[in-house]
Amino acid sequence: MKILLVSFLFILTVFSTGKCQIINKDQSSPIRPIDFKDITISSELSTRSVKNFSRLETDIYHPENVFPLKHDINSEGWPGDKEGRTILGLVLEAQANHLTPQYLEEMIHMIPQKVNAKGYLGPIQGDTINEQQLSGHGWFLRGLCEYYIWKKDPKVKKYILDIIQNLALPTRGYHKNYPINPKQREMNVGAMAGTTQNVINKWLLSSDIGCDFIFMDGVIQAYGLFPSPKLKELIDEMVARFLQMDVVAIKAQTHATLTGARALVRYYEITGNKTLLQEAEKRYKIYREVGMTENYENFNWFGRPEWSESCAIIDSYMLAVQFWQHTQNAQYLEDAHQIYYNAICHAQRANGGFGCDNCIGPKDETLKVHAYEAFWCCTMRGGEGLAKAIQYAYFTQGKNIYIPFYNNSVASLFIDNKDVKIKQTTSYPFGTNATFELSSKSGSGNVIINLFAPKWTSNHRVMINGQKVQFTKANDFVTFPVKINKSTKIEYLFDMQTQIRAAINPSNTLKGRTAIVYGPLMLGYIGDTEISFKKKPVIERINDTNWKVTDENKSYGFTPVYHLLDKNVIEKSYKKQALFLINEKH
Repeated sequence: MKILLVSFLFILTVFSTGKCQIINKDQSSPIRPIDFKDITISSELSTRSVKNFSRLETDIYHPENVFPLKHDINSEGWPGDKEGRTILGLVLEAQANHLTPQYLEEMIHMIPQKVNAKGYLGPIQGDTINEQQLSGHGWFLRGLCEYYIWKKDPKVKKYILDIIQNLALPTRGYHKNYPINPKQREMNVGAMAGTTQNVINKWLLSSDIGCDFIFMDGVIQAYGLFPSPKLKELIDEMVARFLQMDVVAIKAQTHATLTGARALVRYYEITGNKTLLQEAEKRYKIYREVGMTENYENFNWFGRPEWSESCAIIDSYMLAVQFWQHTQNAQYLEDAHQIYYNAICHAQRANGGFGCDNCIGPKDETLKVHAYEAFWCCTMRGGEGLAKAIQYAYFTQGKNIYIPFYNNSVASLFIDNKDVKIKQTTSYPFGTNATFELSSKSGSGNVIINLFAPKWTSNHRVMINGQKVQFTKANDFVTFPVKINKSTKIEYLFDMQTQIRAAINPSNTLKGRTAIVYGPLMLGYIGDTEISFKKKPVIERINDTNWKVTDENKSYGFTPVYHLLDKNVIEKSYKKQALFLINEKH
C-alpha cells in the first residue's frame, strides 16, 4: 500500500481491502520527493550512504545477532528496537543505493521463530505497560511497514497486524494516563542506551522520557497502510497525551520528542488536519531554541546537555525538510542544510556508523567524541537519514521541479506527461555553482525550475545554453521556466562569504561565543589549547577546505567541522574548537 498524491486530493489506497478513502479534500497538489528508483547519487552523500549500508551488513547486524535467542529475552531492555531499526535502515538504504541486502530476507523469515505467542517481541504484556517494549516496537513497525511498501509481502502484512492487534490495541486507555507530571518522573538519570525506572499508573517507565511516542510513529504508519476505527481511537489518544506533555519541564528525550513530532506530520499527511502540522512545528521550534547544540546536534534530553545522539539529529533533519515541503518556509531548508553538513556529517564515523558527541555551547567551545559509535541505535537511524537525504534531492509539483539540495546525481522525472532526465554536477558546499543537463525522450516540454538560494548565498546568476536569463525569487528559491529540447544546459552560479555568526541557542551557550561559518559550513580550529580573539579576526580562504584566521599578528588554520569519514574523529584524541570569544568587537 502506498499513499498516492493526486491533484487537489490526498487519496489513501488500501491494498488490503481494495477501497479508496478520500482524506484531504481541500489541499492543492503537494510538493513531494521523487521515488528512490528515480534517482542515482554520485556525490559525497553516496559515499556516506554506501559506507553505512556496508556497516549494516557487518557481523553485529547479522540476523542471529540482531534477534534475541529466545522470544522472552528483552533485547537488552528494548524488544523490537534493534530489530526494527536494522530492518528499517537496510530497507531504505537498499532502495536509495539500488543495492540488494545480503541478510534482510533472512531477518524477515526469522520473525515467526522469534516472536512470542502473541506475535510480537519480548514478554507477553500483562497489566503493566513496558514503555521501552512499546518504543522498540515503534521501530519494528516502521521497519516492517517500509518493507511491506517496498515488497508487498503478505506475510509481513500479517506480522504488522499481529503487533497492532495484540500489542498496540490492548493499550487503549493507558496512554491518556501516561505520566507527564515532572514531579513523578525520575529525571537526571539514564545511560546512553536508556534503562527502565519506576512504575506509575501501570506504566514501567524509561529514562528516555517520552519514548512511548516513538511507538506512536510506528502505529501511525501502520494505520496509513491498514486503517481501522479502533486503531484511530488509539492514535487519537496517544496524540492527545503527546500534545499535553511539556517536553522541557519533564526533560523529555529529544529523540523521542522529535520522533513524536514526525508522527504528527505523518498523521497530518494521512488526515489533512493542519493542526497536527502546526503542533509539530511548535515542538521543533522549542527543540531548536533550547535543545540544539551550536553545531546543530542535540542535547540528549531537554535541559541536560550531556551528549548528543545521532538518532535525534536524523529526526531533526527529516522534520526540517518535511516542514519546508508542507509550508514552503525556507528557514526549515536552511536548518536542514546546516544539520546535514555540521551535525550528520560530523557524527558519521569512518566505519560508516554513527556516534555521539559532546554538546558544544553550554560548557564547551570544543567538539569532542563522546562515543565512537552507538551501534545499537544511531548507526541504523543514520541509514534512514542518509537514504532520505538522497530522496530529498528532488521534489516535484505539477510542472515545478524543486532542487532544495545540491548533489552530483542523475534523476528521472515525469513532468507534464513527459519523461525528463536531469544530470546534476556541483561543487557545493565548498564551491558556488551547480550545472543541470536536462533532456526528454518524449519530445520538447515546458517545466519550471526552482533552485534553492539560501540566505548565505548572493549574486545569483542563471545561464541556459550559455545565455543569461531572468528569474524570480520567492521563499529563497530562484525560479524560471525552461523549454526542454533534446538537450538543455542550465548553469547556476552564486557567491558565498565567510562570516561570523552569533549563537543559535543563546540561552544555553557560553556568553559572547560566536562561530565562523562559510555558507552552511561551520569552521573549526584544531590546536593544543583553545583560542579567543582580541578583536574581530581577519578571515582569508586559502583553498576549498582551508581558511586562515588572523587576530592581530597571529594566524590560525581553520577547516570545516564537516568531514567525510575522517579516521581521526575518534574518542580521546580528537578535538576541534568551533566556538570563539571575541573580546573586543569593532
